[in-house]
Amino acid sequence: MMKKLLYIIAVGTLMMSVSCEKLLDTDNKFDKSLETFYKSPQDINEAMGGVYNALYVGGVFSEEHLTANLLSDCMLAGGGPDDATAKWVDGFEDPVEDTYKDLWVQTYNGVYRANAIIEATENTDFSSYFFTEAEAIEFKNNTLGEAYFMRGFMMYRAARFFGGMPLIPTTDAPRDVPRATFSETFGMIAADFIKAAELLPAITAGTISPEQYGHANKWAAKAYIARTYLFYTGYMTNIEKQATDVVSLPDGGSLTKNDAVAHLNDIMAQSGYALASDFRNLWPYSYVNTGAGSVVLPWADNEGLEWVGQDGPNSPTGTGNPEVMFALRYAFGNWSWDEGQKYNNRICLFFGIRSNSLVPFGEGWGWGTVHPQLWSQWDNADPRKEGSILVLGDANQGTGGVVIPNNWDHETGYMNKKYTTLQHDGDEGIKGMFYYLYGWSNGDPFQLWAAQDFYYLRYADVLLMHSELTETANGLNDVRDRAGLAPVAYSLDNLKAERLHEFAFEGLRWFDLVRWGDVETSNNYYGVQANVTNSGGVDAVYTVSYRPETKGLLPIPESEIALSNGVYEQNPGW
Repeated sequence: MMKKLLYIIAVGTLMMSVSCEKLLDTDNKFDKSLETFYKSPQDINEAMGGVYNALYVGGVFSEEHLTANLLSDCMLAGGGPDDATAKWVDGFEDPVEDTYKDLWVQTYNGVYRANAIIEATENTDFSSYFFTEAEAIEFKNNTLGEAYFMRGFMMYRAARFFGGMPLIPTTDAPRDVPRATFSETFGMIAADFIKAAELLPAITAGTISPEQYGHANKWAAKAYIARTYLFYTGYMTNIEKQATDVVSLPDGGSLTKNDAVAHLNDIMAQSGYALASDFRNLWPYSYVNTGAGSVVLPWADNEGLEWVGQDGPNSPTGTGNPEVMFALRYAFGNWSWDEGQKYNNRICLFFGIRSNSLVPFGEGWGWGTVHPQLWSQWDNADPRKEGSILVLGDANQGTGGVVIPNNWDHETGYMNKKYTTLQHDGDEGIKGMFYYLYGWSNGDPFQLWAAQDFYYLRYADVLLMHSELTETANGLNDVRDRAGLAPVAYSLDNLKAERLHEFAFEGLRWFDLVRWGDVETSNNYYGVQANVTNSGGVDAVYTVSYRPETKGLLPIPESEIALSNGVYEQNPGW
């Protein structure tokens, strides 16, 4: 994984230079250029690395999963007095002029690179590079499918935050176009995912190699068709108050509910993805280091847990991960790289326990303390409760020795457990768990050692989306059964509760609240007082009130508005 990440970093740098420079109109035998690139499968694979490189963002609030968690009703800002920006994001205020600029910029870096691959691949015959014509066709279709998926994903990731986006469908399309409407934007996103699902091969989950884990595939594309349908129709119906049950496509066609359900049915019947046997085994805290004769987390050992790893169904680090369908692959950062920390999972660092260096938990900034209301309303019989929330001061969870620092705001006694810095007390001193697990050598600074992948998409979401779209309980109860819970009848309220408990702190809650319109109702924890401890050990209460005038969107970066010479209009409420 580290080798693969270094490759992506290098290719991303190459693709930036190819994208932005006008090179000499001569054959360059030594360097890559638009004239000499995209000629061979190796060129195309390198270019695809540049597309994936655009998933990594420098600005911390451009990390979608970090910001979406802060915006949600389940987390408070936390941090210390110097973490004012996190508090502003949590309170629906814009911290600085360009808080989310890197998300905008990297979106269009990725879109441009995907466009270049699509245009080059569509008109290239690769048969001379393969033994058979079938292999050449397979390579071409897979490349096009992956490029369409990633272009759609880049736009999907941004449009849920910003709304309508400028649409740039080709490398030579004008860059100074106005923002498209919300409907036009999601129509193009849906069309890209549909095209990807048509082109990508139907490879079953159990045969995906570790090297391809984290890459787009047919089943991820089909799942994102359903996600796009649910978010768009929900937003238009519940936020814009323009009820709709279709997504209009650029070619005049439409994506319907029946279409979305059919794609989910295909995943469930053919993909080979499945729920992990125990929800808690999805997360690295369940790793038991039997080789060293010790355990990373006593609670995990007591419960008989075993981490399934993060390299796909054939993972050598566990029993295999059959559930994760699409993930952002992280590794150690490196201060010598340009914005090197962005290749590290910073949500673990920023949402880790503040000023503590426990084993197995590492030091963090203390952002994203968990709202006590989430803990109190969650059934104790649900193992996902302690599987998702870390209780401070609980010896059974490895936090008995926690010391609450005097410079921690909004401390509630609860932290997220899925994404947090983990440590291992080894022969060379205390280092990050991934340092020992993978035997890497530059993970010493605790700010760089969180190599935990971020799960964009799990099979559990396929099951819950299917229940929501069909208004049936089968998928919902499959997820509940995995947690050892009794079946329930389908209702939207039951579905909402299940999504809250299954996906807490995974970056989905905010977007669910928006698409359901629940950000504007009492069906959330906004405005609910949380008892907290602030800096200096002062007891206080903390509340956040959602601002409906924002319509669930974030501000367009001011510098982008300035560069557009007024072509872009700012989102409402900002």
